[in-house]
Amino acid sequence: MNIPKIINTLVEALIKLTRRLNPKLRDWFDRFFQKPIETITQFLINLARKDEHLNIAEEKLLPNEEEIQQQIAKQMTDFLVKYYTGKTAERAGNTKTYGIVKGSFEILPDLPYELRQGIFKESRTYPAWIRFAGPGPFVTHDLDDNGILSIGVKLMGVEGEKLIDDEKMTQDFTGISAPTFTTPNIVENLKLQQQVYNDTPAWYFLNPFDSHLLDAIMQALYAKAHTSPLEVTYFSCVPYLYGEGKAIKYSIKPCTAEKTEIPKNPSYDYLREAMVKVLDKQEVCFDFMVQFQTDAYKMPIENASVIWSEKLSPSIKVATIHIPAQKFDSPEQLKFARNLSFNPWHSIPAHRPLGNQNRARKYIYLATSKFRQQMNHDERIEPKP
Repeated sequence: MNIPKIINTLVEALIKLTRRLNPKLRDWFDRFFQKPIETITQFLINLARKDEHLNIAEEKLLPNEEEIQQQIAKQMTDFLVKYYTGKTAERAGNTKTYGIVKGSFEILPDLPYELRQGIFKESRTYPAWIRFAGPGPFVTHDLDDNGILSIGVKLMGVEGEKLIDDEKMTQDFTGISAPTFTTPNIVENLKLQQQVYNDTPAWYFLNPFDSHLLDAIMQALYAKAHTSPLEVTYFSCVPYLYGEGKAIKYSIKPCTAEKTEIPKNPSYDYLREAMVKVLDKQEVCFDFMVQFQTDAYKMPIENASVIWSEKLSPSIKVATIHIPAQKFDSPEQLKFARNLSFNPWHSIPAHRPLGNQNRARKYIYLATSKFRQQMNHDERIEPKP
């Protein structure tokens, strides 16, 4: 009897069932229970942490980081070989593209001096490509994925030294629709990737001998049937430098709180269809917010399971993302999305990624995106303004 596979099958069936219930039930649950459960879960996560006595924006390397990074990358490329040999390979994470759209990233004028760092030094507008995607690792009916959406924002025409040299004039920002990451660090992420390869990701969270139940609860609080990728708040989950000696997390929040309704019989691609319906008629915008690290223990750099408290440090708007009305759902546009590589290390030094999850992304994202594009014989491109 394969207990991990049985558990995983039951969890997947439960997810499919709950996603087909009346969405208003989930809205009611979120209104009354999301924040209280989140507070209790965060308390328990923090209870198990120890104080590393680090300073603001200070990192601490994990043992064998380089080896773990290589193991994660190999596990993810092995997954691509296992499931996409002879097919069009998709990303091993943030897999299903709902849409990649043209937009702009407008730095607010007259920012206070302390906010005028890096690309935010002066008021200007950068052209951008914005990719909205599902979680993966498979392309599925939109109701059947794990309910955490993702965003990738690629600014173009960004001058200056870059932290990796495969792109010369870009700055990338990425986020997901939950304020904490799936795993607290890369040691645990390797365990998750191994279970993903074995088709038993639920076992990573529910294994009684190595439980990650608290992280499962945090993800479940934000995983649901969404109305539209354009109506979701996205979080960086992991920190970044902001100038010299300061660390931030960022979030990307819709400018309005308007919500459409999920169709009574949602199609396989209902989230893309929701984007098409809106962008066929009107512009959409998002607020780009930054939140400064003000307490090195309560707002850790190296643990992505911990929410940085808005009471300790409120988020501050520094830019607006504008997405004009447009047509974007052609096969050619979806193919173009596969040509692009989003990597937080497509960055100037002033916004260097921080923490072990981010340090690992430098190697993992580059290795897996090149591998995927080689499998597909896709051209790897740096988009121009």
